[in-house]
Amino acid sequence: MASTIAMFTGLSGLNANARNLDVIGNNIANVNTTAYKSNRMLFASQFSRNLSLGTEPSENTGGSNPAQIGLGVTIAGTQRNFNTGSLAATGDQRDLAIEGDGFFVVQRGDQRFFTRAGAFRQNAVNDVVTVTGERLYGYGVDENFSLISGTLVPLNIPVGQMRLAEPTREVRFTGNLNAGGLLPTRSTNIATAALTEVSAGNPAITAATLMTDIDNPAIAGSQSLFSVGQFIEINGAQKGGKVLPTSRFEVTATTTVADYLTFLNRVLGIENTAPTNPDGSTPGAQVSSGGAIVIRSNIGTQNDIVLEQANIRQLTSTGALVGSPLTTTKSQAADGESVRTTFVVYDSLGTGVSVDVTMVLDSRDSTGTTWRYFVNSADDTDIDLRVATGTIQFDINGQRLNNLPINVTIDRLATGADTPLSFNLNFNTTGSNITALTDSRSTLAATFQDGTPIGTLTSYSVGQDGVITGAFTNGQTRTVGQVALAKFSNPEGLVDIGNNLFQVGPASGVPVVAAPTTLGAGRIVGGSLEQSNVDLAGEFINLIQASTGYSASSRVISTTDQLLQQLLALGR
Repeated sequence: MASTIAMFTGLSGLNANARNLDVIGNNIANVNTTAYKSNRMLFASQFSRNLSLGTEPSENTGGSNPAQIGLGVTIAGTQRNFNTGSLAATGDQRDLAIEGDGFFVVQRGDQRFFTRAGAFRQNAVNDVVTVTGERLYGYGVDENFSLISGTLVPLNIPVGQMRLAEPTREVRFTGNLNAGGLLPTRSTNIATAALTEVSAGNPAITAATLMTDIDNPAIAGSQSLFSVGQFIEINGAQKGGKVLPTSRFEVTATTTVADYLTFLNRVLGIENTAPTNPDGSTPGAQVSSGGAIVIRSNIGTQNDIVLEQANIRQLTSTGALVGSPLTTTKSQAADGESVRTTFVVYDSLGTGVSVDVTMVLDSRDSTGTTWRYFVNSADDTDIDLRVATGTIQFDINGQRLNNLPINVTIDRLATGADTPLSFNLNFNTTGSNITALTDSRSTLAATFQDGTPIGTLTSYSVGQDGVITGAFTNGQTRTVGQVALAKFSNPEGLVDIGNNLFQVGPASGVPVVAAPTTLGAGRIVGGSLEQSNVDLAGEFINLIQASTGYSASSRVISTTDQLLQQLLALGR
């Protein structure tokens, strides 16, 4: 009987040490597995019977200890070591490591898993996935790139597909306006020949005359110059040496000369609400008492207008050229110190919008100088070049007296973009400084604008807090998501299902999902991977101990077998 018990004891040792070899071998095999957590075997002794439980001390005896014969060893369980392995930099920002106790949340179908292995990649539809295809979960963003916390979603980073544009909100300038420049004395003066009405007596035209009733006396016969359905095209006109956009005016049965005058003011960018010019003329297109159409510009050389007969084209309803029936004569050019700068701003779709800012010396006295600004844009959705005008004052030291920004709005109707495009012109703020000191010439340049053209998402990085920041080709960066981490009260209770994945176990507790760096979940280290925490030297020591135990247990069995053979021999 005793020999039989000894054999069972040896068998238990063989089994336990064999299982221990399994654990050690698995640890060694996974020494290079990303974020692998090593295991160790836990043993417990078994008892067969109690020969005596012992006795208490008495007056006559000192008592005795229990007498017990053990049956061997049993496997009490395994214990996983969740200490963080060393972090190795990979240089690939898609690789993520956790410095702390948290787990990445991943999902396959409707099954949710947890992992420490952060070798993530993107699939064909830009979902962030593990090497075995599970989707990484975290927090998404709304249309304004603000994080939507509290709801886990599969993280999708549309590299090469997401596009972004930033509308302009501010433009800054630098330069110097020549306070000693020439004060303006006159405006451009362009006039057509005297025109008459096609009616009895051929009276001079007025603003109320229909366009279809205009006659040019210089042309033989009394006939209307324009017919319903025709167009008057302004093509090749110049302002301050810059060619203006081509614009068309449609002649209808009800359009009047006043309508045409308004059209001229808009396409030539003449601020007809500006004060009277120094020569006493009123800016804008008007009809003289003699029936001529007279065009007077705003002051400043950069506002001087060139509009010749060839620039006023008469077209049929189909766009065919009829001729240039309106002769023009330029009797004087605008003068006065002025400077212009042209720059591009961007609407909400990233479309470039060209803007001209012209500064003209308006007046000079003992308190300083006053400059008038003119803002024009050919990309306003209507044909009106005029955007804004006003004055800026500088003191005797050439410093601006009023540092408030100038707000500009440009219509973007029917473009698909937000309308209007609204932004500020800053002439004296951080990064912007316009002075008005005496110099040989005026200078003005737009040095900064915060809008951007459309850009494409090209790359991303993950911060310590798990926030995923996308980089666009236009230089912009935006938050495109956030990695979430799960924390367990007892991570050793998780069930290992292979492929570096764990499931919630009966003893693990419920996962608490939070943003990295909160609730003790740990922080994210981008461009790194957690290595296995296997202690290879320690595992080799464990291997020697387990093999020795196995050999010793087998020796117990062989010795017991010999004793049984001797016992049987005695019985014969």
